[in-house]
Amino acid sequence: MANDDAQAPADRLVSYIPVPVMRHDGALFVENQAIKGLRRWADNFERCDFMTPVEDRPPPDGWSAWTPADAYGRVRLHLLPTAYRPDQFLRALPATLPRIRALVKTPAYRCFAIGGLFGDWGAVSCILSRNNGLDHAVWTDRIESAVTRQGAGEGPLKTRLRKATTAGPMAALERYVIRRANVGLFNGSETYAHYAPMARAAVQVNDLSISREDHIAPDLLATKIAGAAGGPLRIVYVGRADPMKGGPDWCATLALLAQAGVSFQATWFGDGPDLPAMKDAVQSAGIADIVTFPGFTSDRGTVMAALRDAHLLLFCHLTPESPRNLIEALASGTPIIGYDSAYARGLIGDSAGGALCPIGDTDALCGLVQAVANDRDLLARRIKDAAAEGARFDADAIFAHRSKALRDHLRP
Repeated sequence: MANDDAQAPADRLVSYIPVPVMRHDGALFVENQAIKGLRRWADNFERCDFMTPVEDRPPPDGWSAWTPADAYGRVRLHLLPTAYRPDQFLRALPATLPRIRALVKTPAYRCFAIGGLFGDWGAVSCILSRNNGLDHAVWTDRIESAVTRQGAGEGPLKTRLRKATTAGPMAALERYVIRRANVGLFNGSETYAHYAPMARAAVQVNDLSISREDHIAPDLLATKIAGAAGGPLRIVYVGRADPMKGGPDWCATLALLAQAGVSFQATWFGDGPDLPAMKDAVQSAGIADIVTFPGFTSDRGTVMAALRDAHLLLFCHLTPESPRNLIEALASGTPIIGYDSAYARGLIGDSAGGALCPIGDTDALCGLVQAVANDRDLLARRIKDAAAEGARFDADAIFAHRSKALRDHLRP
């Protein structure tokens, strides 16, 4: 993209984000939620330079053509190779290093997202900044090495071997760059608790895209609380159907609820490799008529409406991560019921905005759902408390908090 560095303002952000850009028919396409994130960064800096991996293929649903006007003309995209295989990375490295070095050496606040091993240009940016004595921040939204290590037990042999051999070096790279950054921005309490002891300074942040307008309106909340008194329990989940999300446990819990005589309707919004097996599981359990899988839904309004309509979000996350869907549910006045983690615990605190059980215990999870199905006063209280917990989350305020953290800890 255009590079007019001579005219760049002092209040400038240089960053790497691992959100891919699709290049197709001479145009660039960016995922719609990512565009909102870029715009929010532009709300806080006069100029933003984002390095991002590019892929040459048609964009999927939910992506839009990118123009600088999408973020007030303040954002420049610098396209880097997508190089997640060792051979791709080694081939791309000689030509890409000078481009990254030139960007990180410009006067700016520097913040680089990391996560991975080969093709992790964020880690490369951190190392180049450190080698040149430049202040910089590192940012990560989950413990990528732990996710990879857990995934080493699933899938084809080649995939398991690759993950098993890369998880250790990935963790070593995470430690190396985090210890040398001026400050670490870590998403959610789970990620913060793991990485903060490694960092020279650490700030807990939240990664979400909901605005104040996305929160459930008071009149809709009152209607939802009143309507919780009867009828089938409405259960929802929003996210990819991949192993870390625990789709098989989600289906097993629903099967247990049906066996216990609980009346419910459940919907999983999202696509992914586990989806065929999940559909087979509900078919085998005889609940395919009350469990639906619409697949990926690009219309965010449809998804948020489904969250506001649901009585609860049922989740079975198996890895240490900080998923946005839990916050989106709370903002929708929808209690979160699922597997325990520091992140989920931090969201609901001591309130009744949700309930948690040990990971893998589908019997206990079924019991938590049964409790609200059989006690509609309890369900109403959980809905009310969920909305109260969700009220504190607002993307505009959160991006302002991140920007302040960079200014507090870095010299531009």
